[in-house]
Amino acid sequence: MHCPFCSAEETKVVDSRLVAEGDQVRRRRECLECHERFTTFETAELLLPRVIKQNGQREPFNEDKLRAGIQRAVEKRPVSTERVESAVSQIKHALQATGERELPARTIGELVMEQLRELDQVAYVRFASVYRRFEDVSEFSEEIERLNSRRAEP
Repeated sequence: MHCPFCSAEETKVVDSRLVAEGDQVRRRRECLECHERFTTFETAELLLPRVIKQNGQREPFNEDKLRAGIQRAVEKRPVSTERVESAVSQIKHALQATGERELPARTIGELVMEQLRELDQVAYVRFASVYRRFEDVSEFSEEIERLNSRRAEP
């Protein structure tokens, strides 16, 4: 690691600790030439699959787009930012676990719906209404019935 102060190539790690629930390593380093100290963060670089849109286009997975969709669904609902971030993290983990290079957007949408069902039922119905393109009130009623019947199951 190059020193950000003097650009020397030799630095040593003074301290390391896990941060971000163990997803990152924080390292304190010291330059062996100028003796300045600085902090670096190390994370695993995991590739997420490309997304195959309904029209056949392929695009890179966009975490910000995923987060924005979930936040739109939970808007004005009692869902904390931490729970939204946890849902995003769980969806990303599930996508990585598939081992696929490309996945249909529908797969991601279904994972979002699973997470929203756990987070907040109103947010779930909001998302489902857009995602499944509800045409009338009867489709809302049917989705709410399915939600209620799942909740009644042991």
